Amino acid sequence: MAEARKGTDQAGRLGKFVETAAGGETVRAFVPPPLPPNPPLKLDKLYGHLEEANRALGRLDGVTSILPDTPLFLYMYVRKEALLSSQIEGTQSSLSDLLLYEDDEAPGVPLDDVQEVSNYVAAMNYGLERLRDGMPLSNRLIREIHGVLLAQGRGANMQPGEFRRSQNWVGGSRPGNATYVPSPHNELQGLMGDLEAFIHSEEIELPILIKAALVHVQFESIHPFLDGNGRLGRLLITFLLCVEGALKEPILYLSLYFKTHRRYYYELLQKVREDGDWETWLEFFLEGVKETSDQASDTAKQILALFEADGQKIEGLGRPAASALRVHQYLQSKPILSVPSAVDALNLTAPTVRKSVGHLMDLGLVRETTGKQRDRLFVYSGYLDILNQGTEPL
Repeated sequence: MAEARKGTDQAGRLGKFVETAAGGETVRAFVPPPLPPNPPLKLDKLYGHLEEANRALGRLDGVTSILPDTPLFLYMYVRKEALLSSQIEGTQSSLSDLLLYEDDEAPGVPLDDVQEVSNYVAAMNYGLERLRDGMPLSNRLIREIHGVLLAQGRGANMQPGEFRRSQNWVGGSRPGNATYVPSPHNELQGLMGDLEAFIHSEEIELPILIKAALVHVQFESIHPFLDGNGRLGRLLITFLLCVEGALKEPILYLSLYFKTHRRYYYELLQKVREDGDWETWLEFFLEGVKETSDQASDTAKQILALFEADGQKIEGLGRPAASALRVHQYLQSKPILSVPSAVDALNLTAPTVRKSVGHLMDLGLVRETTGKQRDRLFVYSGYLDILNQGTEPL
């Protein structure tokens, strides 16, 4: 399809197809041209979208300054993003599964799925910590992050931390009927070297959101790892925005937007590869940044309002309020609570914690979730409801 358009104005954007062996078949694999696109991007029709996206991103960045506990919000929001990004790849975990797994309170959760989500949290935190320590967003760091992403669970046998040494494919039961066959492995060093050079180029002046959108698609087209490419490609967007100073905190994640528009997202990736149509992808991406920024701002405000309203209800308890407020504070970081874990964390007696939880249940803030008399778990319902928005499995 691409060869038929070699004479058009988009010729420089089309890349090439090369024959390669995979799974006993000969297939045509796609090798993308280096960034930036040539002919240059037509940004004139995108300026309105870019301005709206930048304004929404600025509002979101400002929200972090009004939160009483920004690390707490990030702690929970990162976990929501990990869940959503992993769901796109087919995991069936819930946010409750992940929180229980991390708290060692959850026998019987789907281990492989929840391990995958937990790995994503660890990879995200690892990458952000390395960037804050001054390491550039490089191929070395990308491989390190990938090593954490696939350290345990299903991907542990898929060469964690190493660019692949064999051909992979996307969709289909075999290479011959795949939806997309990425670049051959012997092209990866050059392709990823070009991508790293583009990320750090000071000669190419592009708005950071445009740059992040280009890097994401290029990474997905190269697909340099045997597994985990989608999750890492989505992480790169946030890492780039933090490195370039567009965000003070890693608070923008597009996985819910990509999940909601999943089919169109994959169509647009193919339109870039087959038609060189970067502009339609950029319009979609910028709309996603605006929509996602607005959603994250609203979520932060909803959580802030919930904590304040519930705190006022607890203050009306009179003498029991002091202990109940401490349990309420604990629930903000651990919305699924067991009495023993709260006793350890708060240095309160078990009877005091039980009475406080009872008061919170009477106020309608907390519900018991196991139906058992022993090893009971209590959920901060309103908080988890807000966080769960959009996390229903595909």
